[in-house]
Amino acid sequence: MADLLVTNFNRNFTGVSATAANVVRQQAGRYQMALVGRALPGCPDPISIAAARAASRHHDPAKPFAIWHVRRNTEMRAAIWARDVLRLPVRIVFTSAAQRRHSAFPRWLISRMDAVIATTEAAATYVPHVRSVVPHGVDTDLFTPAENRGSAWAALGYGGQQGIATIGRIRPEKGTDLFVDAMLRLLPKHPGAVALVIGRATREHQGFLKGLQAKIAAAGLGKRILFPGEIPASDLPRVMRALSLVMQLPRYEGYGMAPLEGLASAVPFVGSDTGYYRAFSAQGTVGTVVPLEAADAAAEAAGQLLSAPGELSRRGQAGRDLAVHAFSAHAEADGIDAVYQDLWSAG
Repeated sequence: MADLLVTNFNRNFTGVSATAANVVRQQAGRYQMALVGRALPGCPDPISIAAARAASRHHDPAKPFAIWHVRRNTEMRAAIWARDVLRLPVRIVFTSAAQRRHSAFPRWLISRMDAVIATTEAAATYVPHVRSVVPHGVDTDLFTPAENRGSAWAALGYGGQQGIATIGRIRPEKGTDLFVDAMLRLLPKHPGAVALVIGRATREHQGFLKGLQAKIAAAGLGKRILFPGEIPASDLPRVMRALSLVMQLPRYEGYGMAPLEGLASAVPFVGSDTGYYRAFSAQGTVGTVVPLEAADAAAEAAGQLLSAPGELSRRGQAGRDLAVHAFSAHAEADGIDAVYQDLWSAG
């Protein structure tokens, strides 16, 4: 029996997976709930689609139907099949973060949703049936400040005294090349700093990665701009709290969790003007937003912070407060619950 079925069909741990996991950990004690498809860290063991269909038939009799909460095209398709073909007593909720027009097939799928939750006001303008705008939240129990940042960084073994990182797939859309350009300008002026490019390049972006590595080698910074690859989700909080600064310079971002995970860890950020970064920055008090394609401006902003330890610490503490009080996973789960309750109340 289940009143809420949350789907996760992607075998890779993506940004969507991370945001879903944050919420599922909060939801596990609130409902008769099941995770469907692939496992998520810290979440209940998943069940199969067949088991999810069976569970939907036996929801709490006090509720008129079970809710399937979906986040991807394949998940929308499975939920529509359950509701419209198998005629199961379900309603479908979709979370939308994209801040651009969807292509034709996703638009059709989204039009079949019973309710849509947008993560930002901008995302809400691109989809129908929006019941609420609920920003993604960070797990502030998982991402926490280091007791001693210097010791935490030293324990990672990357060298230097300070760490700067960008996190995400290595590809042009994520601005990995802009981060590298910023580091080529920044690191010669800050000999104690080491930069990490955390993430992996898919096969189609191997040439892009090799070009970045060649550029770094030509600048003589191969030992200070490192590519540790994709870090398991369970290890990311330990890495995040050891950093001195997060820098995210994507050319496009639907939302962007890395700055928020940094803030929860008391780590300020420098980010490009996309995603929800302006909201995270709190008018520039905990983060600095620079224009798109502005590697020079990002390097300058980072350099100012690294040269002012007191300001870096103040921003980190303020960022932690912002994450806890305005962008927590608990608050996101509360906002989502309001949508569920409206659906159940309406029958």
